[in-house]
Parts: sequence; structure tokens; C-alpha cells
Amino acid sequence: MDLAQNILEIIENDPKIDISEIAALTGRSDEEIRDCVCQLEGDGTIRKYKTIIDWDKVNNGFVYAIIEIKVSLERETGYNVVADRISKFPEVRSVRLISGDHDVSLTVRGKSMKQVAFFVAEKIATLPQVQSTATHFVLKTYKEDGVILHETEHTERLPIVA
Repeated sequence: MDLAQNILEIIENDPKIDISEIAALTGRSDEEIRDCVCQLEGDGTIRKYKTIIDWDKVNNGFVYAIIEIKVSLERETGYNVVADRISKFPEVRSVRLISGDHDVSLTVRGKSMKQVAFFVAEKIATLPQVQSTATHFVLKTYKEDGVILHETEHTERLPIVA
């Protein structure tokens, strides 16, 4: 396996891992690993180090929604123009080109369902390329970026006494 790909897989699973631990796992020197990570950061392969937070435990009141959008493309513009414009809104957490009945999928975060609904109605639906939207509010997140957030509760049965 390519060293850079190996490092990326290790960092993706644990962004706080030390360079020396990566070196031990890969059989390379600390300097080789540091140089490779710096190159990956410099060329934009590594965009950001991310922490996964179980916001339900913080009781912060964030509401997440998945918005599906049908786009009518204009003559000289493609999906990238729409995606670039939508990506600039701070409420938007992710933008993806998708297959199926809709063209683009967004993940949006707001303080309330009403705030998300107004965002869609006032900022997304009013874009000239947007034909229609479908909003799906996230009720509970069980797994995020490969991390299980809610462990199954184990209930112990009481012994039957005769």
C-alpha cells in the first residue's frame, strides 16, 4: 500500500495520533511521516482534522435536516455553479451531487425546525436553478462518519424465584 494512503487511513480513524505512532505502525521514520503529512496538508488532500461530537449529550438544540433539490440547469452552467453557491451558506454542512429523483443533497443545521424551514424557503428555494426541494428532518443519529453514537442498552432479566 502507498505510504500516503496508509497514513490517510490511520489519520482518518484517529486524527489525534502522534507522528511516532504512525511511524511505528508503518515501519517508517518520524521524519518520513512528518514530511508526508505536511505534503498532504499542503496540497489540500488533508482538508481538516475533525472531531465527531454526540450533540444529543450536550443538549444544544441543533436541528439537522437533509434537503434534496431538483435543479434545472441553464445553458452554460452545470451543477458546480449551484453547488458552489449553496456551499457558501453557513447553515449548510455538506453538499453532494446524487443520483435518483433529485440532483443535489444538502445537510443543513439550524437552531430550530422553523429556522431550517425558513432557510430552505428563503435562501434555497429562491435560487433560479432550483425547481423543487424535499426536506427531511433528522430525528436521531445512530452513526456518524463510522462512529456509533448510541450503544444498545442491555437489559438484564430478573431471576425467576419459585
